[in-house]
Amino acid sequence: MKPKLRTVRVSPVLPPTLEPLRSLGYNLYWDWVPEIVQLFQRIDPELWERSGENPVYILGQVSQERLRELSADLGFLSHMGRAKELLDRYINSARWFQNERGEHADIRVAYFSAEFGLTGCLPIYSGGLGVLAGDHLKSASDLGIPLVGVGLLYQEGYFRQYLNADGWQMESYPPNDFYTIPLSLVRGEDGSVMRVSVEFPQRDVYAQVWRVDVGRVPLFLLDTNVSENNETDRLITRALYSGGGELRIQQLMVLGIGGYRALLKMNLEPTVCHMNEGHAGFLGVERARHIMNQKHLSYELARDIGEDGNIFTTHTPVPAGFDVFSRELVERHLSAYIATVGLDIETFMDLGRQRRGDTSEPFNMAVLAIRHAIRRNGVSELHGKVSRQLVQDGGGWRAWPQDEVPIESVTNGIHTLTYIGPVIAKLLDRYLAPDWRDAVAHRSTWAPIQRIPDEELWRAHADQRQQLVTYVRKRMRWQMERRGTARRELKLADFALNPDALTIGFARRFATYKRATLLFSDPERLRNMLSSQDRPVQFIFAGKAHPADQPAKEYIKRIVSTLKDPAFSSRIIFLEDYEIPVAKQLVRGVDVWLNNPQRPREASGTSGMKVGPNGGLNCSILDGWWAEGYDPDLGWAIGMGEAWDEGRDAIEASALYDVLETQVVPLFYERDRRGIPVGWVRMMKAAMQSLIDRFSTDRMVQEYTDAFYIPVATRYRRVMNGDSLFTDEIVRWKTRIRDCWHGVEVIDVEADDTEARIGEPFRVVARVRFGGLTPEDVSVQLYWGALDAKEELHDPVSFDMAHDDETEGVHSYVQNLPFERSGRFGYTVRVVPRHSEVLVPNELSKIRWAL
Repeated sequence: MKPKLRTVRVSPVLPPTLEPLRSLGYNLYWDWVPEIVQLFQRIDPELWERSGENPVYILGQVSQERLRELSADLGFLSHMGRAKELLDRYINSARWFQNERGEHADIRVAYFSAEFGLTGCLPIYSGGLGVLAGDHLKSASDLGIPLVGVGLLYQEGYFRQYLNADGWQMESYPPNDFYTIPLSLVRGEDGSVMRVSVEFPQRDVYAQVWRVDVGRVPLFLLDTNVSENNETDRLITRALYSGGGELRIQQLMVLGIGGYRALLKMNLEPTVCHMNEGHAGFLGVERARHIMNQKHLSYELARDIGEDGNIFTTHTPVPAGFDVFSRELVERHLSAYIATVGLDIETFMDLGRQRRGDTSEPFNMAVLAIRHAIRRNGVSELHGKVSRQLVQDGGGWRAWPQDEVPIESVTNGIHTLTYIGPVIAKLLDRYLAPDWRDAVAHRSTWAPIQRIPDEELWRAHADQRQQLVTYVRKRMRWQMERRGTARRELKLADFALNPDALTIGFARRFATYKRATLLFSDPERLRNMLSSQDRPVQFIFAGKAHPADQPAKEYIKRIVSTLKDPAFSSRIIFLEDYEIPVAKQLVRGVDVWLNNPQRPREASGTSGMKVGPNGGLNCSILDGWWAEGYDPDLGWAIGMGEAWDEGRDAIEASALYDVLETQVVPLFYERDRRGIPVGWVRMMKAAMQSLIDRFSTDRMVQEYTDAFYIPVATRYRRVMNGDSLFTDEIVRWKTRIRDCWHGVEVIDVEADDTEARIGEPFRVVARVRFGGLTPEDVSVQLYWGALDAKEELHDPVSFDMAHDDETEGVHSYVQNLPFERSGRFGYTVRVVPRHSEVLVPNELSKIRWAL
């Protein structure tokens, strides 16, 4: 029998003079402020590195003798005082939101995500989605946005990667010790640990709430490893993206339902809920349930109101990326909860089905999120187009033109201050305005880069490349030791890479569509490139494959097997266990970042954005963000933006070699008498000036704030703050539209002729019947454009037609087409709902076309 244990938490005893170290260590602001990092490094440099850059761990492990020494070290105390002053000023000063959007100070945004990648010592992320979420919180903090984060606290996080002697990826799951990480339990007024519960079949599942301070932004994380739960339920938040559908649906219930309840329990009811992917879709249901109980409404009416305050962001370019669950799984795990919502199982299933009533369809979390959000967006311009195609059926917009499906786009970015290297940052301190760190999203901030002498910028970047090579050598030795490499071979790690050679990085999640092995398609051509003595080229690879993704694991094995050839092993490195600390070193030191996904399967991609602030350049397929960012003066394109098919691998591999051999390598080694690659530095400066502000999360979060958060919050507050006449009128109008739409009909469309002349009016008349609706309820539109070779409209536009008369319930509408050029054109007429306070087709997808 397992004995019942009592627990005691032992905290470090800090001398009073060192007490500021506690608040500095527990606020992740240190992660993007080098002066605070350097403070903790001074305590014990070796322990800092061994801890995974974790100040809380250091404070718990450093000896009391060392703490006494530091308490009497005037230099250290002065350094600590400056660091504390930085944090206090940052927390208490007005930021962009307070200065520029202060009239909206009463909004509160809750940002829900299944993972957050904030720093290496808090490993609750797997890849780009989590790192983007972490950067979102950091920029929200920098900008002063009234935002809180909500997620799950995983006992084992994502897996740690290591390779066996054959190059096969292996996984380990070391548990996180939450008491040595910068987070703390949330407690109620009585001092007890805050817990929330979620209805599961025949039981409630409890979760305790932890808090992480990300600068000014609190992140709340739910953890089911509590004594009130049975042994199985305690494992719900054990690991990220592990287990099957059963564990997955349980995690998403805790995230969406439990997360929203936690906010209410902490008196942090949000005006705006932002769902970062469909993982948080259940929060839409829980928010509607809360409104339903609060206002005594039906679920449908409560959902109409609740969606006014919800935003959904999708990062997925393929249907397989969405979480889907069978009816049996949904009923087994959600039946108790569904009863509290007042719905039967089929009605609830329809909330997550693309085609309501199709019992063969599974329950799709993205569809659920779409049906509970007023605004929806993809994460790049190209991904917005892909997403409109992907969700057209799921949102009920089958009859709408694809370019009018209400999926907008907000291109992702990066938290610049997290990824910029200290050498480059010091250089910018000398040439940019003193407040450049607070103005990352301003184009004018980066204009003075042109005034930096070429030699200074080149030397600063070369210093960071040297630091990368030193880091790689040390990490290679660690990898070899862990693998049991003979001592005489360990010395090889000390000579890995050339600090002066062109260094190209490829590091990301290993999924097959990212084509990590494309570079190895022609081994002889690659061998020739690597073997040059005058123009050496070297590559650094890193990345994890999902434990269940066998083809991706084969990619890693193939790369590592190739490196057994001496011609490759000295010039190509594979770094194991790709995490945020590794990523920082790579993006700061490489000269070129390589990315070659199958277009258009890269929703955004942010790794390439991170090299820009460090003077790195991109060489990429025109997919995701690079489809927007690319310019021949800023980097290189592989191909011309063609969509991927089976034949493109060979074509694009050849194109990749061509770009490297004829453009990248020659430009890097074309030096002036000082040894400076003037043309290369010119491209570095142009890329830094053009890309840093556009692809920062400061710009991204400002865009979300102005275009999404403030309008959505304004609308939601109006509905919820007692304007019952407004709410009732909207609800009645929507109900009338839905009930009467079957009677809407375009009877016929007539025109003057089938020929027209430029500049002369071409009159179109439509006769329409509205059933039980009125002309004020609808917009009758003329929809037209040039015809292409496939007899389809090219760049069509719509105009509201003018009401002409009405006879026996049939209404006539007229409109003149403004032909300004010759050619063949097509036109038709459609009817859509119209109301000044309703977004169409976001809220109502009704449309009727002329037959």
